[in-house]
Formats: sequence, C-alpha cells, structure tokens
Amino acid sequence: MKYLKKALLILICIAIAFVFPSNIAAADDNDSIKEKEAEIAAARKEVEKLKSGLSDIEAIKKGLEKSKNDLVTYVTNLDTELNNIQERIVEYNELIDKKTLEIEVTTEELNDAILQQEEQYAAMKKRIQFMYEQGNTLYMNLFFSSESVTDMMNKADYIEALVAYDANQLDEYVKTAELIAVCKEELEAQKEVLEEARINVKEEEKNINTLIDEKEAQLLSLSSDISTKEAAIKEYEDEIAAQNAEIAALEKAVAEEKARLAAANVAARTYDGGMFAWPCPSYTRISDEYGNRMHPTLGVEKFHNGLDMAAPYGSSILAAYDGDVVAAAYSSSMGNYIMIDHGDGLYTIYMHASALHVSSGQTVTKGQKIASVGSTGRSTGNHLHFGVRLNGSYVSPWNYIS
Repeated sequence: MKYLKKALLILICIAIAFVFPSNIAAADDNDSIKEKEAEIAAARKEVEKLKSGLSDIEAIKKGLEKSKNDLVTYVTNLDTELNNIQERIVEYNELIDKKTLEIEVTTEELNDAILQQEEQYAAMKKRIQFMYEQGNTLYMNLFFSSESVTDMMNKADYIEALVAYDANQLDEYVKTAELIAVCKEELEAQKEVLEEARINVKEEEKNINTLIDEKEAQLLSLSSDISTKEAAIKEYEDEIAAQNAEIAALEKAVAEEKARLAAANVAARTYDGGMFAWPCPSYTRISDEYGNRMHPTLGVEKFHNGLDMAAPYGSSILAAYDGDVVAAAYSSSMGNYIMIDHGDGLYTIYMHASALHVSSGQTVTKGQKIASVGSTGRSTGNHLHFGVRLNGSYVSPWNYIS
C-alpha cells in the first residue's frame, strides 16, 4: 500500500509536468497578441491611405484643358490618366482579394481561440469543483501522511507545483480572452480596409466614366468646330491613313521575319481555316457595322474597316484564334490595341482597350483573354473595334466568325 501511494504521487507529478509546457502556449499567445496589435495599427494606416488615395478628377480635367488645342496630345494625355486610374483599380482589387483571404484566416483564428477558451473554462470549472469538495483536507492529508522529512519536502514541492499550476491555468485563460479581443479588433480593422477598397473601386470607376464622357464631348466638339466639312473629312482620312501605315509597317516586319525563318528552313505559322471565337463575349450590340456607312459625326458615307462591339468597361476581349501577338501597344487613334498574326497573311486587330493582358511576341490561343474593353484613342464610348486583315487589306470579320 505504501508503494502504491508513492506510485500514484509520482504519476500525479508526471501529469503536472506535462501540463507545464502550457507556459509555452501562454508565451505564444503573447507573441500572437503583439503581432495582431501591429497588424491592427497597419490596417488603420492603410484605411487612411485609401481615403486620401483617390484620383483628383477635377485636377485632372483642369490639367487636360491645356492640351485641348492639340487633339492628339489631348487624347494621349487623357488616355494616360485613364490608364493610371485603371492601374489603381487593379491594385484595389488585389487588395480586396488579399483582405478577403486575411479575414478568413483571422475568423478561423478567432474561432479556434473561442474553442480554446471554452475548453479552458470547462477544465477550470472541474478543478474548482474538485477543490471545493475536497476543501483543505487534500493538502493537509498529503502533508501529514509523510513518512519522513524527505517525503514531507517532496510533498511540499508537489503542493507548491499544484498551486502554481492552478495559477498558470488562470493566467492562460486571461491570455486567451485577450487574444479573442484582439482577434475581434483585427477582424474589424481588416473589414474596414476591405470596405474602403471597395468604395475606392466604385469611385475610380465613376472617374473613368467622367473622363470618357469628357473625351466624347471634346471629340464631338472638334467635329463641329472645324470650319468646313472638307477639313473635318481630311482630318478623319489622315487619322485612318496613320492607322493603316502603322499596321502595314507591322505586317511588313512580320513578313520579313518569316522570310528569314524560311531561309533557315524554319516552318512559319499557318492558318488552318477554323472559325473564329466571338472576341467580345459581353457585348450588348453591334454599334457600327463593317463596310460603307454614314459617319456618325461627319455626316458623309465612309468605309468602316471593322466591327464595333459595344460592351461594358473592363469586360473581356478574347483572342479570336490561335496566333502570335505582333503588337500590344498604344496609339492616339487606336488607343490600347493588339494585333495578332494567325498565319498565311491573316491578322486580327483589337482597338480601344482599357488594359492589355498580353505582350508583343507572346503566343495566344483561341478564346484566351488578351485585353479589356475601354474607350482609349479616338473613341467616344466603351467598345471593341474588331478588324480582320488578309494579305494587307481589311476584309469582313463576318467571313471568319462562327
């Protein structure tokens, strides 16, 4: 019986020893609390930065006034501002994705801390109930049942450890409560950043529409301000000639590169005759057909070299077919544009994009997102101008679209 008592005492002491690593958990909670307090402070700074980071649309419009006498410069400057705002929107959307993920993580941490607190409370409740039922007799019995001074000292150490354990459990409970509080505060701070970023996206989208309306008004004003219809027609024809020259130069460069590859016995891309994918899946209507049509501002019949597909700002533009990107660039007339070589002298051109998602030299596949709809260049509304060229001349896109 004497040895059994000693064995039980040893087991109790071992059990307590295994509990003591909870000091490490308490230290970890302290580190987590400090880390989260730093994250809360950073989130609050981020909110202030977001509140002061919106584009000053009135200042932008005032700055554009200086270049209104030179339409090319005006359009280029305005499109630069559109691109800057679009880049901010991309950054805000990335922040929204980041904060959404962080909120999920913090919510999980909060739920884990609440569960831990519930378990700690249940354990402490049992311990308090046990101590209440036993009163002081447990410690007294342990102490006075000692068989020697050494045994008494060992039991005294055990009693001290037991009291320290109880105190430690209470301390952990308090730390967990602090962790829960700081998790909740961090969660609110993250949600505030998320909400502010969403507000900024909406505001910047309004700013983009304001600038597009400004450009439309200026282009229409120009047409009415030109003193004679002949001058307006000449200005339009010069613009188209500049576009054609730029595209022809790209086609010439491609032809020269293919000739060089042929001389080196390297096979060139060929078009297999397949039908094109619809390049603007979010289009709402064809706002301007291919072919001869009455020009909307000049009031004369002019040839329109592509299809205009009216679509919401930022909606997807897809590669119509497999090919190699010949150009992904900007011009004051075409705006942000992409030109794709499909082989055998067949090219597709995508104009007036708000953003380009591919670069020159890149290979793309049919249906791949290559750009986003916008109104850059000589454009008076959000749309995709989609053109098809064969052997150096524009042809009807309807010949290739299924």
